[in-house]
Amino acid sequence: MKSKLVLQKISITFSVVLYAIAVPYLEINTTHVFNPDWTPHARIHEVWQLFTNTSIGIVCLWLVWKKREVILSTVISMIITGSFLIAFALRDTYGGAMKFLDGSEKTILGINIGVFGFGLAFILLTVSILLHFKNNQKAL
Repeated sequence: MKSKLVLQKISITFSVVLYAIAVPYLEINTTHVFNPDWTPHARIHEVWQLFTNTSIGIVCLWLVWKKREVILSTVISMIITGSFLIAFALRDTYGGAMKFLDGSEKTILGINIGVFGFGLAFILLTVSILLHFKNNQKAL
């Protein structure tokens, strides 16, 4: 039971570090927030998204580490990471891309860094929540 909680805490913390710390670190520069080719309207949406996700991440960490509320924190983190994966999958329908204007793309093992990181986080969160429900079903 305790190892399950540790897995859940690690899964949530890993995903929060990605969307609340790593993404702002990677996007507060000239490729995103200060990109001169972006309209001011697009930039405000970007900054809003960064603040929103970071704030939600802080709440998720508080929920899991202080309140021991893993399900809500896991679901919220799955919404954030899963929403990126959906946006990536639908990118052709709205003209989106993960490549920079110079044609470069950040990758890990040949996979886009966002898809790799958020995909791994989503898988860990899914395993975590499935273990929770499996263990709770046995208790019934």
